Amino acid sequence: MKKHIALLAPVVLAISACATTGPRSGPTDVVRYHLNQPIAPGTVAVEPFNGAAQISPEYQLYADAVAAELSRLGFTPAPAGTPSQYFATVGFNRASRGEVRTPPRFSIGIGGGSFGGGRGGGVGLGGGVSTGIGGKTLQAYSTELAVQIKRRSDGTIVWEGRAQRPSLSGPDEQPTLVAGRMANALFQGFPGESGITTTVK
Repeated sequence: MKKHIALLAPVVLAISACATTGPRSGPTDVVRYHLNQPIAPGTVAVEPFNGAAQISPEYQLYADAVAAELSRLGFTPAPAGTPSQYFATVGFNRASRGEVRTPPRFSIGIGGGSFGGGRGGGVGLGGGVSTGIGGKTLQAYSTELAVQIKRRSDGTIVWEGRAQRPSLSGPDEQPTLVAGRMANALFQGFPGESGITTTVK
């Protein structure tokens, strides 16, 4: 499973267009693959894709978010010293995709008009001056979360999924919130339709 994202410019432009009116993120695209057979919940261990070298504080946020979703689905941690029935490998990638300049929230301007200056006289004010207020530069990101659930007894992949999401920097892009949002989208409607890309808003 590829763990790299190509964030298309139109998507960034679309989310930047609404950056001043709502959450600075696009929808999450999710695709899942499985054997079209029931997946009975059991004990599970969450592990990184590429071994201990990938474990970091940010990785742990995604691992915890995946573990929470698996728990919601009925999977449980294995007792200490006991091999789990499944292991879920987790990988993520969050990359900067440049900057986006948002338009000013509003502008102030002076247009044509006139003020009466007394009987038979007046003062005219013409021309046009407009100043934008409130525009800012935001960082564009692309985030991907990938998970494989394998049966430990024979290493068979019983389910795998990938979620991809573009976003712009802002208060709702805190790492904990992003990890939870991505995991929730990935496991929504588990196991999902195999091989079909769905969009979660």
